[in-house]
Parts: sequence; structure tokens; C-alpha cells
Amino acid sequence: MTPTTSTEPKVPAQRGGRAGAAGERERVSAFWSLSRAMLLGMKRDRTATFFILLFPLVFLVFFGTVTQGSGSPHAKVAQVGAVKLFDSMQGDARNGLNEVLTITRTDDEAATLEKVRKGDFDAMIEQGPDGKVELRYSAADTVRAGALQGILNSVVQSANQAATGQPPAYVLDSQQVEDKSLKPIQFLTPGLLGWAVATGAVFGAALTLVNWRKTKVLRRLRLAPISAGTVVSSRVVVSLLTALLQSAVFLVVATSFFGLKLTGDWWLVIPLVICATLAFMSIGLLAGSVAKTEEAANGISQVIVLPMSFLSGSFFPLDDAPGWLKAISEVMPLHYLVKSAQSVLTRGGGVMDALPTMGGLLLFAAVLTAVAWKLFKWEDD
Repeated sequence: MTPTTSTEPKVPAQRGGRAGAAGERERVSAFWSLSRAMLLGMKRDRTATFFILLFPLVFLVFFGTVTQGSGSPHAKVAQVGAVKLFDSMQGDARNGLNEVLTITRTDDEAATLEKVRKGDFDAMIEQGPDGKVELRYSAADTVRAGALQGILNSVVQSANQAATGQPPAYVLDSQQVEDKSLKPIQFLTPGLLGWAVATGAVFGAALTLVNWRKTKVLRRLRLAPISAGTVVSSRVVVSLLTALLQSAVFLVVATSFFGLKLTGDWWLVIPLVICATLAFMSIGLLAGSVAKTEEAANGISQVIVLPMSFLSGSFFPLDDAPGWLKAISEVMPLHYLVKSAQSVLTRGGGVMDALPTMGGLLLFAAVLTAVAWKLFKWEDD
């Protein structure tokens, strides 16, 4: 009996090992099958493909085209008759003036003044016989009007100093801290990329969850020998692949067609996008858990994503925004993604500019995923 007793444990152990290996293979096979099915479903759904992948790219192309080649504000000025102050400028001084002003010569003061009122010109400049230079400008654009007055004051002071022959007592040496080739696309790309990642992750998770519940796919998956973890992980992989594809397309288009210059450890945008996708997916899971129809899921997602996009600096900077608006912006995950993406992509940032954001996004994802899990339902009531 002793030999028989000693050999009994070996048989179940071997069977259990084989069963465990077979079960693991089945889970892996189910995971890849689900992931493949989701990718093929997205490929067949042209509307979803457009809004998740191509629609954000349309914004990049539009803003990139509009701002391409733009630099300092350029004002259109009409010069009535002879203005010695401008006509006597030559060489570098004249070239510098042409960089900020487009000067058009006219002879009709009344007609030119009317064009200024209508906005055809930003200002009119003329010089009287006593040497007095007169600037007539429109107050419709206060920023441009202030810039025009500053430019003209600078030109007048330089002319007075040249007339007196006295060197200035003080000289201001001002230099731009960023690369002098910096273009608006350097600021636009990180913000639009963050908005695209947030939109794709939130809408993808929310609408998929509601659609699967409505079409009884979740019910069939629940009855199938597939764990909830396998279903969720396959959805996560598809969302991550989509977000990384978005990022690659954005960077290729921005660098190839609009002159985006990558600086610093720009590759850190990859782990940033991965962490952000998990964070925004958790928002989508929460929306999909509480919504009963696709229309409701779409509405909840819109209410979350649109305000967050505008209040997080994706489309325009919030430097001059009121304090309370900045405080609201700082509780939104997209704000930190945009800020960190700008730092590593275009401002020479490094690991320490991205690491705190990645940690915060992962913590945000964990908390919201836990809440969504509590509210999750396999079937409609």
C-alpha cells in the first residue's frame, strides 16, 4: 500500500498542470480573438474610424495651415503722401520695419481714412509740413492698435536720436528664450494630440460598452468561459493601439508638412499617451456604466470631453484666464497631459517633466475604474 499511496498525488498534479496550461492557452486565444474582432469592427465602421482617427487630424491640418508662416503680428498701414520718417529709413532699419508693417502708399486722405474705419487698413500715417507725424488707427483690435503705437514711438525715438547725434544712455538687449524658429505648430500639436487621445478613449470605451450591453454581447460573454479581465484587457489593447496610431500620424503630419521640430526627450510622449489613454478610458467606462443608450453615452461623453478640451489649453493658452478658471483647469487630467506633452515635444523637457503626470494619470485611472466597476451592469434592467 505504501507505493500506491506515494504515487497518488502525482497523477492529479500532472492533470492539473495540463489543465492549467490548456486554460491559459484558451484565455490567450480568447484575448487575441476579441482584440482582433474589435479592430476589424472599427475598420468596418467608417464613421467611427473617421471621428476617432481622421477628424482630429482635420483640426491639425486646418490650424496648421492657418498659422503656417505666421510670426509676430503684421499690420497693414496706409502711408498718405510723403512721410520722411519712413522714406529716409534704409538697410536693416527698413527691413526691420517691413517685418512688422505692410506699408501701402496712397494720396487720398479721406478715402484712406474710410478704409481704416472699414478695416481694410489697420492704420493711416501722414506727416504734415511742420514735421509732425500723425497716426490714425482703428480701436477694433486693441492689441494691434497698441502694437502700432509702440512701433511708431520706437521709430520716432530712433529718428530723434539720429537727428541729435547723441547716443542713447541705456540700451535694452531683449532675446527670445525659445528657439527663434519656434512656430505656432509647436504649441498646437501637443494640445490637439491630447484632445484627440481623450476623444478617442472616452467615446470608444463608452459607446462600446453600451452597444455591447444593448446587443446582448456582454450577456453572451458572461456566459462564455471568458473572464471579465480578458474582455477589458482586449478593449484596453485596442484603445492603446488606436491612441499610438493617432500620435504617430499627428507627429508625422506636423513634422513633414508644418515644420514641427521635436526637442528634448520627445519619445516620452509615448508613455504619456499610454497613461492618458488609460485615464480617459476610465472616464468612458464610467459613462458607459451609467448610460443605458448610445445616445445617452454620447451625450455624457460630449459633456465631459468638450469643456475639458477648452478648459485644458488644448485649443488656446489659458495664461490670461481668470484665477477661478485656471483652478478648474488644474483638476482636469487633459490639462496635465497637454502641459507635459508640450514640455517633452517642443520645449526640451525630460523625464521629470513627464513622470509626475504619468503617475497622476494612472492614479486617476485606478480611482475612476474602481467607481465604474461598482456601477457596471452586464445587462439592462
